[in-house]
Amino acid sequence: MKILVTGGTGYIGSHTVVELQTKGHEVIIVDNLSNSSAEIADKIALITGVKPRLEIFDLTDGNRTSDFFERNNDIAGVIHFAAFKAVGESVQKPLLYYQNNLTSLINILQGMNDNGIQNIVFSSSCTVYGQPDELPVSESAPIKIAESPYGNTKQISEEIIKDTINTSDLHAIALRYFNPIGAHETALIGELPIGVPNNLVPFITQTAIGIRDYLSVFGDTYPTPDGTAIRDYIHVVDLAKAHVIAVDRMLNDKMKTDFEVFNLGTGFGYSVLEVINSFEKVTGLKLNYKIVDRREGDITQVWADPEYSNKELGWKAEKGIDEMNLSAWKWEMAYQESKK
Repeated sequence: MKILVTGGTGYIGSHTVVELQTKGHEVIIVDNLSNSSAEIADKIALITGVKPRLEIFDLTDGNRTSDFFERNNDIAGVIHFAAFKAVGESVQKPLLYYQNNLTSLINILQGMNDNGIQNIVFSSSCTVYGQPDELPVSESAPIKIAESPYGNTKQISEEIIKDTINTSDLHAIALRYFNPIGAHETALIGELPIGVPNNLVPFITQTAIGIRDYLSVFGDTYPTPDGTAIRDYIHVVDLAKAHVIAVDRMLNDKMKTDFEVFNLGTGFGYSVLEVINSFEKVTGLKLNYKIVDRREGDITQVWADPEYSNKELGWKAEKGIDEMNLSAWKWEMAYQESKK
């Protein structure tokens, strides 16, 4: 089947393209390269033997998006990753996040509706739950007031999709995932943020390899065992495989409702210091880190209850925190070596 992957040269997108192609799907990528590189398509080709078609434009451009769907009305489904994703930046630049994340989704849904394309997998986030009342978080947990504009764009996006379903033939699966880390086993693709990383693990690997002087740990006064924030970290390849399963679920008419939600996580929470300790253990390196002020928009702790995803999707996260860290480090070393 022909699948559109928006943001397909990005971190999660590129790993998902690899898994889609491995399963025999034909992939078209649309990306504006705001946080990625066209070279990623070549890296995907080295892994799979097939270079995905890449169209470079911004999905907030309604005319370009409409034209794309008119030319590609034989697409069987869409996986929508393209969005700004940094919690802290969203607090500082809320209008940028609302304009980009919501306009792009609206344009995609309009293009799908106009051309009879009925299936979309939406890249959602555990941030839709805010600071949860109970842990672990299941799909039935209440959607609380978002802690950041980024989280709010995910909440609003899900509402936009549900409202669209009510007046069309659209089917959607929202995958609410927790914190993806790690890299492909080939070390050809991984998390490569432009500028200073907003996410923990690329900040760790860039510090370990000498790009950053020290790692900033945002707060050690949270009400957690070691005072640092706790997250459910999931290997990006495990995450990518879930998207392929979700697409196949749609195309094979196995959905139970027109809008389904699945949490993607391991079911285990690790603190920032525990992630650092794991990295130091598997690499034999000592990280230079400093405790700094908390980051606005961050929640204290969250981890998934993945039972429903495990049973209903037949998917389960397989890789542990040590393996995640080691794969991220191998990717960082390979990437820096390739630049020499």
